[in-house]
Amino acid sequence: MIKLGITGGIGSGKSTVSEIFTLCGVPVYIADAESKKLVGTSPLIKEKLIALFGKELYKGNVLDKALLASHIFNNKEKLEKVNAIIHPEVKKDYEQWLEKNKHHKIVAQEAAILFESGFNKLMDKVVMVYAPLELRIQRTMARDDVSYEKVLERIQNQMPDEEKAKLSDFVIVNDGVGSLIEQVQNVIQQLGNSCI
Repeated sequence: MIKLGITGGIGSGKSTVSEIFTLCGVPVYIADAESKKLVGTSPLIKEKLIALFGKELYKGNVLDKALLASHIFNNKEKLEKVNAIIHPEVKKDYEQWLEKNKHHKIVAQEAAILFESGFNKLMDKVVMVYAPLELRIQRTMARDDVSYEKVLERIQNQMPDEEKAKLSDFVIVNDGVGSLIEQVQNVIQQLGNSCI
């Protein structure tokens, strides 16, 4: 089994690329979605986050995401503590998911912070989805209904694309010109398989 990581900056089109991999018969674990789920359902994560930030972090058993964001925004130390609570649980969940999908030749994990979280070390190969900066900003503004400045701020808090590209085995360019389907098929072929 080949474990493939899929990453890229905000607005790069990771989710679209992941959907194409899925259509090609490659199951994809969406780390960001699963971690959000776990933050809401894992008693261990809840207990540790309350110990860190207080009981008001959960209102009626539901995480106050805005309050959590206000605690960790622009506070690297607190963000690292939160990640140290969440990432091991996501890793366990991913390992259980891997077990269920072990009959596949290729499996993938989509994660915005694949390198920052160290999850890249669990992968055999990494695909980075690249899109030009202006296009990423426009896509994110439309998707999240946020200002240009807010998107730029988020991008500046992420690992630069150049760094991600250097650490990746494949780069898929999502600029609205080249075919994403062909690029995904090409990656799958290079991994010794074919798109079903």
